[in-house]
Amino acid sequence: MWERRIQTRYNSDLMVDFSPFIHRRRQLLAELDGGVLVAFAAAPTVRNNDVTHEFRQDSDFYYLTGFDEPEAALVLVGGDAPRSVLFLRPKDPEREVWDGDRRGVEGAAELGVDEARSIVELDELLPTLLLGRARLFARFEDEAPIGAALSKALRVARRELRRGATCPTSIVDSSTLVHEMRRRKDEPELALIERAIAITGDAHVAAMARAAPGVYEYEIEALLRATFRANGSERVAYEPIVGSGSNATVLHYVKNQRRMHDGDLLLIDAGCEFGYYAADITRTFPVNGRFSPAQRSVYEVVLTAQKAAIAAAAPGATLEHVHEAALRCICEGLVALGALSGSARDVEAEGRYKRFFMHKTSHYLGMDVHDVGRYFDHGRPRPLEPGVVITVEPGLYFGRDADVPERYRGIGVRIEDDILIEPGGARVLSNNVPKELDDVEQACRA
Repeated sequence: MWERRIQTRYNSDLMVDFSPFIHRRRQLLAELDGGVLVAFAAAPTVRNNDVTHEFRQDSDFYYLTGFDEPEAALVLVGGDAPRSVLFLRPKDPEREVWDGDRRGVEGAAELGVDEARSIVELDELLPTLLLGRARLFARFEDEAPIGAALSKALRVARRELRRGATCPTSIVDSSTLVHEMRRRKDEPELALIERAIAITGDAHVAAMARAAPGVYEYEIEALLRATFRANGSERVAYEPIVGSGSNATVLHYVKNQRRMHDGDLLLIDAGCEFGYYAADITRTFPVNGRFSPAQRSVYEVVLTAQKAAIAAAAPGATLEHVHEAALRCICEGLVALGALSGSARDVEAEGRYKRFFMHKTSHYLGMDVHDVGRYFDHGRPRPLEPGVVITVEPGLYFGRDADVPERYRGIGVRIEDDILIEPGGARVLSNNVPKELDDVEQACRA
């Protein structure tokens, strides 16, 4: 049962503990089988003229380093004497006046790498780090300069072949290792995810209390963003969806510019990021504080589907199992609502539900809101394991087409929670946001 609680202040001075990053590098070094892995930091991107977008570190790079500056590279050298080498920007007092402090080579000891070098030495030293290694692990789908740097290093290293040296003859996508590590969350990761979820929950509850006829969607978006930042979140995990009325039926609606009216539902799909980990929560509620009978009927179908899907989430189950549990309830509900005719079994078999429920029920959650990790093994859905975090988010979306029952036209409902798979089942991490009908109405009147 949800209970109203006082908003919690979260420490905005996030002190990074680098020991988990050291552990991850050691684990990865053991899996390289004598190979060498090269990972690059994200590159700043230009927004307009000489202004850049907010910098966010590449998720894989941060996962292995905890380092959030651009112009950096990590090299992990496997074998009998494994070591980690971090290339980063040197100190530059003139540039630091403009852009802020740099850690610099001298300050890299805290990161726990075996060796730190200036990024200007990368072209010279990278070829030597490739020598003696049969396999290179890297991500080549990145920006062209990254591929160019590796290609150049390989060309230089291969010149030593005539002198009896060896260098990589096999190139392996590093995500095959790193993304599998990222799929299951360790305790430090779970703590950050739970912080992100707690902050996000406070924002959703505040939005329920603030929304009212006459308020604009962007005012609610501003409240969400303000609550995130006021509680220590660095940024949104994705652009907030704040859709009222028919906008709630647009899955990725982000304009957030409509004025809300009496009788509207408001669908908010929003999550913050904390310590590079995301929350992803959706709630749908009446802006006047009371569900209409038609809104209540649709909401009950979605809530029943979500509860069935959560109950299906457990070790050994797959995301397909989770989706099928939700889908069964959705199809039964569509028939009961009178939106579709025939049996629920036929509605499902014929795919007629897709008009009103067109997306899957779950995805992985972590550093990326749609997090990494394989969903299938050899073409078969992959079983869930303890430590995996997923979303569960069924929905129903009724357009204003003439053949849609009039009482449901323009109604969109989605309910989304973040779920941790545990040895005995699944734990809902986002219970701090009301979703039972009476609790939602109470939160809207608070």
